[in-house]
Amino acid sequence: MEELYKKPIKAQVVKMAILVLILAAAMMGEVEGRKGRKHKKGRIVEGKMIEYGAISCRAHSASITDFGGVGDGETSNTKAFQAAVERLSQYAGDGGAQLYVPAGRWLTGSFNLTSHFTLFLHQDAVLLASQDLNEWSVVEPLPSYGHGRDTSGGRYISLIFGTNLTDVVITGNNGTIDGQGDRWWQLFHQGKLKYTRPYLIEIMYSSNIQISNLTLLNSPSWNVHPVYSSNLVIQGITIIAPVRSPNTDGINPDSCTNVRIEDCYIVSGDDCVAVKSGWDEYGIRFGWPTKQLVIRRLTCISPTSAVIALGSEMSGGIQDVRAEDITAINSESGVRIKTGIGRGGYVKDIYVRRMTMHTMKWAFWMTGNYGSHADKKYDPHALPVIQGINYRDIVVENATMAARLEGISGDSFTDICISNVTISMAPKAKKQPWTCTDVEGITSQVTPPPCSLLPDQGEEKITTCKFPEDTIPIEAVELRKCSYQISHA
Repeated sequence: MEELYKKPIKAQVVKMAILVLILAAAMMGEVEGRKGRKHKKGRIVEGKMIEYGAISCRAHSASITDFGGVGDGETSNTKAFQAAVERLSQYAGDGGAQLYVPAGRWLTGSFNLTSHFTLFLHQDAVLLASQDLNEWSVVEPLPSYGHGRDTSGGRYISLIFGTNLTDVVITGNNGTIDGQGDRWWQLFHQGKLKYTRPYLIEIMYSSNIQISNLTLLNSPSWNVHPVYSSNLVIQGITIIAPVRSPNTDGINPDSCTNVRIEDCYIVSGDDCVAVKSGWDEYGIRFGWPTKQLVIRRLTCISPTSAVIALGSEMSGGIQDVRAEDITAINSESGVRIKTGIGRGGYVKDIYVRRMTMHTMKWAFWMTGNYGSHADKKYDPHALPVIQGINYRDIVVENATMAARLEGISGDSFTDICISNVTISMAPKAKKQPWTCTDVEGITSQVTPPPCSLLPDQGEEKITTCKFPEDTIPIEAVELRKCSYQISHA
């Protein structure tokens, strides 16, 4: 097992057409970033001018080298990043500021962002997360969780962190952020962590946030975690982690509203996108749902987890999630709802269409017996409400099972609708393609025929499953054309 994480290799992350090669690479161990890759959303003009799209352009700019930054991969730049953000924060009321990170390998511990601020990574810039635990401060558990994820205590602050911010852009010409997670994964497996592992990017209590056109590698745990925030655009992100790395979720919107996730591809050791809203009694008490979420044009490889997961920490509620044009390759499940007794909360008004899956264990999975709890203080009478789940226009190839749908006795999952779905079973598929307990709903034009708890309504009902015709506000947000004149090496 240790060798799995010790052997670095180079991932050829160029086009979606070679995602299978990325999977083979990721399975071998910690991934090394490929230099020089460009994304169509940003470009360098004649080596002088950088142009990119952003929710806001900035009136002022500086380079990390102006603050003593050294991109040799060995010198710590933590103080340089902290000083740069503090200095540039003075321009928040004067058009905002951009911090430019040029080509190089920039070793750093955690640093906080500021409002009206852009962090821009050159295509050959690599932020390397420090391996020195002294460069990672410890913060309290999230109030909606009440408990660390790895340990009962606090948690190491994320590499790039911000709280109570507005108008923040984290972007680049596909620059790289490498969490160097190997050490963290080993500490986790050895049971030697004192606190919960850090994430790569975490934004809290904030609004009007853009995270785009970056490559994220080897996160110690979750990659992108917006929490208690609104008005978020996350696009053009490539996330790569070994498929057996622990809890390396891709993008986890958590108690967030008005979120757009698009044009991302993810190879992960856990769920590619996990929608959350708090854990058991802490999430119920905090009561901050995730709602108005759009996920589109996502490609995912996750052999041990879901392409899109709803939960399991969903105690504050999840509502109005719209996913379309999703590609899943060699993943455990396409869409999974995870909950259990004690969670409370709800998952409702979920809409998925135009999804293609290749080599899956399950196409659809609903779990009502997910047993992970923050502590023993959860309320056994707090039952979740799961209703209004709509899946339509889906093709699946080489599936071991069509679906595993398990509600809770006395608390059925209701109003499930599945239509126009074709699932081709694998040569060694289970004899019973569907298993269903404590669920209620309907189907239309589904192959193989579903379980009796989801009766077929006939071809005339093929359009019964809903997908909203309206849009949510974040879909109307357009990126402005911004530019930056390079004056630093």
